[in-house]
Amino acid sequence: MTDNPEFPPTSGGQRTVLFVAFPDMGLLDLTGPQTVFWAASKALAERGGPGYIRHTVSLDGGLVRTAEGVALQTSPLAAFTRVKVDTLVVPGSPNIEQALARSGQLLEWLRLKAKSTRRTASVCSGTFLLAQAGLLHGKRAATHWAMCDLLRERFPSIKLDRDALFVREDSVWTSAGVSAGIDLALALVEADHGHDIAMKVARELVVFLKRPGAQSQFSELLRSQTKDSAAFDELHLWISDNLGSDNLTVETLAARASMSPRNFARVYKQKTGRTPAKAVEILRLEAAKRMLEESKRNVDQIARVCGFGNEERMRVTFQRNLSISPRDYRKRFAT
Repeated sequence: MTDNPEFPPTSGGQRTVLFVAFPDMGLLDLTGPQTVFWAASKALAERGGPGYIRHTVSLDGGLVRTAEGVALQTSPLAAFTRVKVDTLVVPGSPNIEQALARSGQLLEWLRLKAKSTRRTASVCSGTFLLAQAGLLHGKRAATHWAMCDLLRERFPSIKLDRDALFVREDSVWTSAGVSAGIDLALALVEADHGHDIAMKVARELVVFLKRPGAQSQFSELLRSQTKDSAAFDELHLWISDNLGSDNLTVETLAARASMSPRNFARVYKQKTGRTPAKAVEILRLEAAKRMLEESKRNVDQIARVCGFGNEERMRVTFQRNLSISPRDYRKRFAT
């Protein structure tokens, strides 16, 4: 196994990674990627190869308190003025607007340091910091789903990918909320050292390698729970357990919800933003996507198990919602 020749190490075979800390940042935004690079260094050392030199840095150094109340020891940015940095990782904050307002010096440092850094990455709302530093103008980017509208409002030049777990655009990588930073870091390690090392890291951390960046940030079942639809949470779980049934009609669902069909259809659309039929279709689609990614069943079997009836009906649904066929989806995303 050799390093990707497109991305040579900075010096001595090792790559320097700086994790940029600031007050009120998200703890897992920072420590998730840190743990990935730590585990990668350990795996590389076991093979006799150089790993990553890792530093947590902040504007002035010293203790920096996260939004969760944990204080992290950091080194000052000034100590790395002449250091050749391979990767910058910038976390987000649950209070990103306040963080932006008080991060003028940090943003200027990011803007300048990124010019001499091979790649710059953000986690969650860290995308806002990269954008404010001028690193995302006209580029594709991702951020936490709940902050997409704010990002588009503040930085309209960004080509926002609302669903992606992470996006790579030239030397800038951006990712969605919190745990997606682990997916991003695994992708960075894989780009440097190949699939085997990234897989070893994923196994050690007991995570899946790897959720492709283009996958949706969260499931349709979770999406429905984020809306004002608590009355239908139990119904959604029941539908998910009975997707293979050919009797998921409005009448059947209304009976499960103890409502008349007409009232159920009206209230359901009002609360969830979609018709009952569309909800069933989307839940079937999501189940089919998981099986295409993870199971060895053939496409026609998956279509029947998920309630589409046959492969052609499933193909039409995939094309309508994803603009891709089930077979092409499997080629792209199967583990």
